[in-house]
Amino acid sequence: MRKRSLAGAAVVAASAIALTSCSAGSDDPAADVDISAAPTGALAAWGFENADDVGQSRLDYAAGQLPDVEVTLDATAFDAQKFTTRIASGDVPDVVQMDRRYVTTYAAQGLLIPLDACFEAEGVTPNERWYQNVVDDVTYDDGVYAVSQFYQPPAILLNMNVLNEAGVTPAEFDTSKMDGLLAAVGKIYQASGGTPSRLGFDPVATGQGGLWVLGMGGQLTDAEGKPTLDDPANAAGIDALKQITDAQGGYAAVKSFTDSFDTFGDANQFVKNQVGAQVANQWYPNVLGAYRDQVSLQAVPFRDAEGQPFSLASGTAFAIPVGAKNPAAACAWMTDLTSTDAWMAAGAARAATIESKGGLNTGLFTGSPEADAMIRDQFVVPTGDSGFDQVISTYYDVVESGKSFGSSPAGQDIQNELNNAITAVLLGDKTTEQALADAQQAAQRAYDNATAK
Repeated sequence: MRKRSLAGAAVVAASAIALTSCSAGSDDPAADVDISAAPTGALAAWGFENADDVGQSRLDYAAGQLPDVEVTLDATAFDAQKFTTRIASGDVPDVVQMDRRYVTTYAAQGLLIPLDACFEAEGVTPNERWYQNVVDDVTYDDGVYAVSQFYQPPAILLNMNVLNEAGVTPAEFDTSKMDGLLAAVGKIYQASGGTPSRLGFDPVATGQGGLWVLGMGGQLTDAEGKPTLDDPANAAGIDALKQITDAQGGYAAVKSFTDSFDTFGDANQFVKNQVGAQVANQWYPNVLGAYRDQVSLQAVPFRDAEGQPFSLASGTAFAIPVGAKNPAAACAWMTDLTSTDAWMAAGAARAATIESKGGLNTGLFTGSPEADAMIRDQFVVPTGDSGFDQVISTYYDVVESGKSFGSSPAGQDIQNELNNAITAVLLGDKTTEQALADAQQAAQRAYDNATAK
């Protein structure tokens, strides 16, 4: 039940007047913002693009909870340059959906309203509603600046047709035991004229670079969000990636081969047996479910340097920009969209879609432990394929082992510079030490710019 009490139109009007004194230059972006007023009036939302059955069911649920709020959706994709332009021009939406890596950047610049008062008004305790790592993603200077949604953890997806042919077991894909892993890769890898025709293991080196670096004991930021890309501990993950790619013809050959994969099509890399294993986020088994008669799958966790399951949070979030005209309705709408009841409506919608298409229900990974558990209990039933059931179970097992990338005002830049460093090392253009030092310099400049007053 909503905690906020209903207030009169005069309170809403007073809130709107107070907002005119709040600007991006304010020391406190929440100053004079009455976020606890009654949720009424017009609400402009931006970035909720391509709403599928999961998105639309949640939109419908929120609409039912907020009959006095008229929502206008700008369903175009979030654009970082467009966002700052809109803020500067005064064309400010009430709610923006963005990747969680951007949230701290804008929080540090004073462009987002902290949500402590929102959570109090709506009776939400962040550390109870969301996984801790999901909350950490959007926390800056002890404040939570966004309402998170989704957390689809990575794991290692195994092509059992290929593994069985090569005489390799799932246990050999243990990322904490590189010697055994490289031996397994070598048994599976095939090439023609120096060009790979089958990878033993696609580590998704740049797309999942943070997983390897953090999982092998590195860190991308310190406790304050400053970049730490030149930390010597970051070398272990990059060096592991270089060993894996070098064992399969080198990074250039591996990248050229993986770029040719028909990832979402009938000739995908599992159907065509082009990989023995691949790091994949939880959503990808949904794609492969359509080909269950052609593939045989299992999964194992990605393991950290100590041999423990390891995962990283990723996903999107809703935030309220400074200058929003209706922050009270924005607060109510965001928290309704991410409530357990909204996610259960989404679970029912997805189950109905799957049933109509004869698909497999691999679950929804919402960012909320309560919603995840309830959706699994009610909608995730045995598929009739023991391999897919094992895959689904593995992803549910690893979701509890997740960590945050690290909340930083330069979050997106740190990710980009890490990928640049990994690419340079894997191509042999730089040593690991030099690549990380160069990445650190660039990321530090971005951090200094983001935090400049």
